[in-house]
Amino acid sequence: MQSKTKQEWRETALLPALKRFPERQDKFETTSAIELDTVYTPEDMPNFDYASELGYPGEYPFTRGIQPNMYRGKIWTIRQYAGFGTAEETNQRYHYLLEHGQTGLSVAFDLPTQVGYDSDHPLARGEVGKVGVAIDSLQDMETLFQDIPLDKVSTSMTINATAPALLAMYVTLGKKRGLDSSKLSGTIQNDILKEYIARGTYIFPPQPSMRLTTDIFAYCAKYIPRWNTISISGYHMREAGSTAAQEIGFTLANGITYVQSAVDAGLDVDTFAPRLSFFFDSHINFFEEIAKFRAARHLWARIMTERFGAKDPRSLMLRFHTQTAGCSLTAPQPHNNIVRTTIEALAASLGSTQSLHTNSFDEAYAPPSEEAVTIAMRTQQILAYESGVADVVDPLGGSYYIESLTNK
Repeated sequence: MQSKTKQEWRETALLPALKRFPERQDKFETTSAIELDTVYTPEDMPNFDYASELGYPGEYPFTRGIQPNMYRGKIWTIRQYAGFGTAEETNQRYHYLLEHGQTGLSVAFDLPTQVGYDSDHPLARGEVGKVGVAIDSLQDMETLFQDIPLDKVSTSMTINATAPALLAMYVTLGKKRGLDSSKLSGTIQNDILKEYIARGTYIFPPQPSMRLTTDIFAYCAKYIPRWNTISISGYHMREAGSTAAQEIGFTLANGITYVQSAVDAGLDVDTFAPRLSFFFDSHINFFEEIAKFRAARHLWARIMTERFGAKDPRSLMLRFHTQTAGCSLTAPQPHNNIVRTTIEALAASLGSTQSLHTNSFDEAYAPPSEEAVTIAMRTQQILAYESGVADVVDPLGGSYYIESLTNK
């Protein structure tokens, strides 16, 4: 006899099975402590309204993606994060990455650069070039991007407290090459709030730091219209120990603060909001990560509409870059990290990310080798061009489990 309700199924099918095959643990839950049922059915989604809660891709509330055809039109940007000790070494790695299939650059700066010290400053001793490239001058910036066409390759710069200075160098480099600033495209992280929360590379107190952030919003809206003025980052908080739910909670709270500060400074929300972007972690709990990305998009669309009265549909779109989880990598048996990264990258693509960095298997103990970074890029290319995940928009949409978890 076929069960007609979930409770009936529990009593007639599940309970007898559990007597023969007890479950592996007392309860199953996600990393955010959301308890998981054995199976999900329409009964888990009472009064679910497709139009208001889910909708079509490219339409409010953008749960299913910000573009109507997503990767059927354009694959996510393959943007590997890289920065070595000197500008020359980093430039060589950028050329290698571009020659092997990378489609956008992502610059890692060393700690002295991130907090405003030149490499020869006494407080920079022992830190120069350690976790990224050392940039002290416009000449260093010229070397970093030598023979790279700035009008054809978008550049993401992971820089916060000194974001105005590094952006100014990049714009000046473009002008020296005869490029109008309107031709430059990319992203500057410029997310100072998460520095107080999770990273610590801040220089000034919050209020003047926020003024620098919103000044960049105003400048770029006027002079560099293709530039993403901020990457509001949950990644660092996740790496520091937050759950998936906390990651989007803190990130969207920071986003609200930036938007409010810009509005308070006299900017019209629709002049700067279309160039806001986000940065999330993709961790190992596969389905929760997919639900996380979908929930974040839905929430941001509602926040921008209901709280800030944004009218431009682009202001409502949560566009985000994803990096696979560094904290999930292990130094022992490092080749297992290839599998971890693949699962995390697959979750990001099924969550409809706009760009993606896949960690290299050796990053737990060394700067990425050429072999490791090539495998990391090939992972993205296989997902994009061989697996079929890019052929349908939001292929898990409508899954009872995914929709229930997204709503939770």
